Amino acid sequence: MTILSAALLLFLILDPLGNIPVFLSMLRRLEPARQRIVLARELLIALAVLMLFLWAGKYALEVMHLRQESVSIAGGIVLFLIGIRMIFPPPEGLMGEIPGGEPFIVPMAIPLVAGPSGMAAVMLMGSREPDRLPDWSLALFLAWAATAAILFSATWLYRLLGARALTAIERLMGMLLVAISVQMLLDGLASYFGRGPA
Repeated sequence: MTILSAALLLFLILDPLGNIPVFLSMLRRLEPARQRIVLARELLIALAVLMLFLWAGKYALEVMHLRQESVSIAGGIVLFLIGIRMIFPPPEGLMGEIPGGEPFIVPMAIPLVAGPSGMAAVMLMGSREPDRLPDWSLALFLAWAATAAILFSATWLYRLLGARALTAIERLMGMLLVAISVQMLLDGLASYFGRGPA
């Protein structure tokens, strides 16, 4: 996996376009200047959490005595389920009802940006090829920067594209994520049965 392909995978998982309506709903009661401060804070917290899982995930797997193949297969299944939810979202939405007031860490940083699927993906990358942690860190930063750019322009994008276009794009991203997850699952199974990556 190259840095760019890893960054694309992480960008799809972070799902900034799907988060735009949720973020706008949570921040609408705040002044515009305060909205930018809160958004920057939450995005930095999410980046720190994902970096922690990337660099420390390998040691967590060693403590739990998990093989890389099992993590790859489990990661593929998790990403598959996330992709399916993006294509066929539940009626109550990903987060259900959003509480009022200024959000702090939950739900914007975790789990909307740094969600379980993102944590699992970076942990999988770090555990499969630990010698490439600087590459994965760069890929994560690129995906996070693209996510931040989209979320900071959320109001403009929402006016430009509209809710229906954003929904269509999110479902297309879900389709790509399903395809990537199936490949991860096949690679894990092929590695387990000793044939090398599929």
